[in-house]
Amino acid sequence: MFAISVAAEMVSMEIQNLRVYERRGLVAPDRTPGGSRLYSPDDIDRLHRVRELLAEGLNLVGIAHVIALEDRVEALERRLAATRRPA
Repeated sequence: MFAISVAAEMVSMEIQNLRVYERRGLVAPDRTPGGSRLYSPDDIDRLHRVRELLAEGLNLVGIAHVIALEDRVEALERRLAATRRPA
């Protein structure tokens, strides 16, 4: 788990941007009992994806749609793989 300052450095973003992305639902870091954000490796991966999509010219609403669709595809692929496993 990484503090917001470390996470921002890892993805080459400003801390304020990470807060905006959280408010927009693009990332959901855990919180300490004191309220500090803690970013997981999955959150870091998600922030890298946000950065890639921003570089491609998408706005935050578009990014939210892309990420939701990517998450849905991943979940469906897992379900399909589970149905193909031998019993």
